[in-house]
Amino acid sequence: MPNDSQPAGLPSGKRLKEVTVFCDGSSLGNGRATTRAAAVALLGYRGIWRAVGAYLGNATNQQAEVAAAALGLENLREPCNVHLFTDSRYVVETMTGRFRRKTNHEWWSRLDQAASRHEVKWEWTPGHAGHVVQEAADRAARRIAALGRVDDEVLRAAVDDIGAVDLSEAGLEAVGE
Repeated sequence: MPNDSQPAGLPSGKRLKEVTVFCDGSSLGNGRATTRAAAVALLGYRGIWRAVGAYLGNATNQQAEVAAAALGLENLREPCNVHLFTDSRYVVETMTGRFRRKTNHEWWSRLDQAASRHEVKWEWTPGHAGHVVQEAADRAARRIAALGRVDDEVLRAAVDDIGAVDLSEAGLEAVGE
């Protein structure tokens, strides 16, 4: 379901902050009894990045991808204009209305709730293609899944990996820039 209306609770005429979110989910052992899944989102505002993560336990890769997008949106402190990048076509195509929701309804409900406060532009970016921010999110999600818990050092390392990334040089424009 696309998010085309003004976010709930936003006074009319108020300008929204422009935020970029890169998110990724990881499910080590996807589909097996010993699955360890995690979600990470990297939130960028005016060149400053913050990382958030969650250990999901026994979740599929698709569920981890949905959770990563929700995590990023949930961690914004106010309604924002968000350009959300994910390497999950499943998330992008579903949230833009091109895929029908057949499974994972509780995960989609969480993402719908998180997105309802924001204006979101959903964009697919290729995974493992060398984009610094997407790769940092991927590495952090895999590390948290392997550890079986969220580790602040892993999240700090993800932000350190990004450094001062100029999204325009990477061919990925942040909303409003």
